[in-house]
Amino acid sequence: MLSRHDAPIIAIATASGRGAVGIVRISGKSLEALVLGLFGRLLRPREATYLAVPDAAGIAIDHVLALHFPSPNSYTGEDVLELQAHGGPVVLQLIVARCLQAATAPDAHGKPRLSGLRLAQPGEFTQRAFLNHKLDLAQAEAVADLIDASTEAAARGASRSLAGGFSKEIHQLRDALIHLRMLVEATLDFPEEDIDFLKQADAQGQLDRLQQNLSRVMAQTQQGALLREGIRVVIAGQPNAGKSSLLNALAGAELAIVTAIAGTTRDVVQQTIQIEGVPLHVVDTAGLRDHPDVDEVERIGIARAWEQIGQADAVLFLHDLTRQEDAAYMANDAQIEQSLQEKLNNHVPVLHLWNKVDASRVQAPTPVLAALAGQANKPKHTHITLSAKTGDGLPELRQQLLQVVGWQGGSTEGMFMARERHVQALHEVDAHLMQANACLQAHVPALDLLAEELRLSQNALSAITGEFSSDDLLGVIFSSFCIGK
Repeated sequence: MLSRHDAPIIAIATASGRGAVGIVRISGKSLEALVLGLFGRLLRPREATYLAVPDAAGIAIDHVLALHFPSPNSYTGEDVLELQAHGGPVVLQLIVARCLQAATAPDAHGKPRLSGLRLAQPGEFTQRAFLNHKLDLAQAEAVADLIDASTEAAARGASRSLAGGFSKEIHQLRDALIHLRMLVEATLDFPEEDIDFLKQADAQGQLDRLQQNLSRVMAQTQQGALLREGIRVVIAGQPNAGKSSLLNALAGAELAIVTAIAGTTRDVVQQTIQIEGVPLHVVDTAGLRDHPDVDEVERIGIARAWEQIGQADAVLFLHDLTRQEDAAYMANDAQIEQSLQEKLNNHVPVLHLWNKVDASRVQAPTPVLAALAGQANKPKHTHITLSAKTGDGLPELRQQLLQVVGWQGGSTEGMFMARERHVQALHEVDAHLMQANACLQAHVPALDLLAEELRLSQNALSAITGEFSSDDLLGVIFSSFCIGK
């Protein structure tokens, strides 16, 4: 009985639906017998061959380009057979069924041509590439990131990670950490020798340089995570403040219905845009109000608005400059501000936007309004006046959004893609190195504790590239991949 990772696998490797070309991919330990059973001949390695895929009766299902990649020079490290056929879903399914049928047919010795061939699970081809050391885990994740990239900068960053840019940074940190561990372990193993290995080898200087390099990589990784994940920006405010108009202005399209009727937006409307290559998932929500005219549908919309606010990376609190003399409106804005402070974590920024500057008698909020919105003791540029109708103030808003989420700007050339998992692992490394530094700087250095902190640091680093990772982690990562990849 073959294990799950030893059994040969097959899948349609192109997206579902109709297309000009569709690919069926097979990976296994040895595919020559299957190739011979399908085509009556073997294929030259890595050379495209045009031939028919016959059914069991010898009638052609389709004519394909067949490529055979013998192990280990293939994507998975196993033998790989790719059949490039016409992209109709029925044709591709017939080819898969024919391959499964041919795999069970006996060869000249009466044995199945490819025992155990089964349909692949999501991400299983890339998982085998990882298990067969064709890719490390960070590179394998970059495969999915490249497919899912929503901006040009994200695609280029994923490509650099796939080429090993991120992994190279991690390996350099790991090598420096291993060298420092070696010095500490040597001091522990040979205490009888009157040699201070750590001072002679400048262990403190090595640790300081390691922490400096880690800080640099952490900053790069945070930028890479922004490129991949983007930021979730929720537009909030009272009815008719211009939330839907702002969404349309940012997206450059009429996505949300805009009317003068309070409560027009009843549900969540979302659009992904990009600023300097960073994806922004902008969410328009129902107007926040507590009014006797609110019906059941609008009440549900308001509840969903608060749910979206609770999941936001940044909140755009929209105010209406034309209603700055309306005491009831100002009081409601203050109540919403209080609710935001209660519901949001301290690290979630709230940008106060003063809309309809084109229709207002004044070009900025009054001190009273600013104070009600929590602006009295905030930095100078924490509020922005704009017009969703004319576009005034939108460039400043875009730049402010990037600033508050930590985007450092500049060229994305050389930046690699990263995930939140990588960010958390590097924070764990940083915490252990801080403890290691404390152990080293103690009046009597606690070398056993220092060695342990360095070991834990190395484990956290190795988890990024997959040299130290659990099966559960691998299952979560590869289950998010496409079938056939």
